[in-house]
Amino acid sequence: MKLSPFVSLVQDWLPFHSVNLTTVNNHNIIIRVATAADEVYAATITDEMESSAKARGTGIAKRSPEYVAQKMAEDKAVIAVTPEGEWVGFCYIETWEGEYVANSGLIVAPEYRKSGVAKAIKEKIFQLSREKYPEAKIFGLTTGLAVMKINSDLGYEPVTYSELTQDEKFWAGCKSCVNYDILMMKERKNCLCTAMLYDPKDHYEPQETKEHFEKKSKVYERFLKIKQSKFLQRLRGGEKAGLRNINRKMKVFLFNLLH
Repeated sequence: MKLSPFVSLVQDWLPFHSVNLTTVNNHNIIIRVATAADEVYAATITDEMESSAKARGTGIAKRSPEYVAQKMAEDKAVIAVTPEGEWVGFCYIETWEGEYVANSGLIVAPEYRKSGVAKAIKEKIFQLSREKYPEAKIFGLTTGLAVMKINSDLGYEPVTYSELTQDEKFWAGCKSCVNYDILMMKERKNCLCTAMLYDPKDHYEPQETKEHFEKKSKVYERFLKIKQSKFLQRLRGGEKAGLRNINRKMKVFLFNLLH
């Protein structure tokens, strides 16, 4: 598809590695590293993060517009916009203990969801993370199957919470999540989110993790449903029989995942 004169100009003016171009419903989308000038979008981004989490009925570690603006100013964020300046999507980088990197806060404007924009943003923030922190382990927590698939395409693998950073500041960020009581009840060993990790020193190739996810996608889907329904209801209610049933289903999930 022929690019608009505006996008062609952007492509010529910016360094090749700093901007990605994609098309959604015949509209050009610019995906690039955010700058301090993008602070004007900060409130819109955090408002959408919160409303999206409420609509899904899941938790999210709340971030302020000031925090998002800081990430933009530090060149630790990726933003997607239209040539006319309309905000489309966002994601940012957090670092922990000098060894771990998290690509957090992925959010896409409602009208651009299920269009491929989220995947393009994740690819860009992953590329930025590898450039800035080539030795760091990159991880993420998600409640969504779609994000799990995107991560798998990049080379992430599902892991236990014990393989993530144990930095108290990271876990403190979960306090604003509606599911924080569940996390603490499980002694930070499990929650509704699924943990995924990319280790630059020890990892499968993206094609391998992609094929594995495609093969086991139905298993993942069933597991997420267990977490988001029976796990949530019974754990909050403290029903011992329910907990035993959930633990049994989790064991079945792990067996199916590894065989």
